[in-house]
Amino acid sequence: MNLESTIRQNLDNTLHMSLATSRDNMPWICEVHFSYDDQLNLYYRSRSSRRHSEDIALNPNVAGNIVKQHAIDEYPLGLYFEGSAEILEAGTEQDKAFVLLRDRGNAGEDAIEDAAKDDGHKFYKITVKNWYVFGKLDDTGGHKYKLEWNGGENQR
Repeated sequence: MNLESTIRQNLDNTLHMSLATSRDNMPWICEVHFSYDDQLNLYYRSRSSRRHSEDIALNPNVAGNIVKQHAIDEYPLGLYFEGSAEILEAGTEQDKAFVLLRDRGNAGEDAIEDAAKDDGHKFYKITVKNWYVFGKLDDTGGHKYKLEWNGGENQR
């Protein structure tokens, strides 16, 4: 079984993720639309005044899941991740995030201009350290599988 292939396929088929943050041992979770790059970094946009953005400014460690809705009789398949998040400043990485998000319908043509505003939606990047897949990937039932990622450095 190829976990990386399973992850990429499910990223392609899902537009939003749950993002968990924490501040002072108080967890928070929200939904954001996302995109990703070839190294499986995740990108999204949000206002810096949102709770999850404020949490990230103090503690960049995040976790989340990406789960496509399924019918009652279907076995669920979920992607889970751990990593660190950062706000992207104007420049090459922000431009890359813009293109990735725009191409998935998660950013309009004015997104760069909006990010420059004090109250605009900023671009964020999550560098994933570990990916987990929970689902029925073989005939033995549902299991949790771990793909240690670190940007794929240990995979290539």
